[in-house]
Amino acid sequence: MISIGATRTGTRPVEFGKADSTGSPRGLRRIAVRAGSLAGLLLLWWAASAAKVVDQQFLPTPGAVWRAFVRANSWHELAPGVPREVRGEQNYFLWEHLLASLQRIGLGAGAAVILGPLAGFGLGTSRTLAAIVEPYLNFLRALPPLGYIGLLIVWFGIGDTSKIWLLFLAAFPPVVIATMTGVHGVSADRINSARSLGANRRQVITRILLPATLPEVIGGIRVAVGFAWTTVVAAELDNGIPGIGGLAYLAGQRLDTALTLACVIVIGLTALALDAVIKRIGDLAVPWKGKA
Repeated sequence: MISIGATRTGTRPVEFGKADSTGSPRGLRRIAVRAGSLAGLLLLWWAASAAKVVDQQFLPTPGAVWRAFVRANSWHELAPGVPREVRGEQNYFLWEHLLASLQRIGLGAGAAVILGPLAGFGLGTSRTLAAIVEPYLNFLRALPPLGYIGLLIVWFGIGDTSKIWLLFLAAFPPVVIATMTGVHGVSADRINSARSLGANRRQVITRILLPATLPEVIGGIRVAVGFAWTTVVAAELDNGIPGIGGLAYLAGQRLDTALTLACVIVIGLTALALDAVIKRIGDLAVPWKGKA
């Protein structure tokens, strides 16, 4: 039998939806375009700062930001002419600040990634439970983190507990809602067909609901982790050292714009890396997504 898309001459069938590999001409072209865009942005930044279009207090040069990054990751003099050396910024290297923030994200958003799908499945399969809980869930989702960080500090103090709770509350609703959306998107005919073939409730959940919902869950996790990472600065406003968000906030208060920009760039690159890792895990976990 000849498969659809194949020919009698043995020509390979066209595979729609298959991503270009990094080594393919199209993939290399895409990388070149992105590299050129980055180079152009850096050149424009350097030209604007060198021409003093904007005061360097507000827009330091790329070199100044790089020096602030290096300084934050090395031992250096406390002040010119002062022989005493200090360690990074606030007695921590920049990578240690980043690691502290990642640990908080891992605990707060990690708990949301574990508990969110469980709650989403419960709400998605029970209309009564959803009718009770969903309004409160949407209320929590609509609240900006800065709106209740003060309340969490009152309840849990200024230590890591309040920060972890804030990151959990920021990440939990997107995962739950994405899971509910995935459950509601499963065709009733598929569930009824499985039941007519003798599948019990556990088999319906594990063989039908879970595989069909998993792409939505992965998407919700990507949104949740990204939102939690954008909340890290708010989480580290008080007693956030060590922490990359706390360092960025403190540097801004000191008008150290170069260090602030260095922290912002590190925060942004870390967010891209986290999203890429989650996306890759999702591709491995749901290889059937997007395939006919």
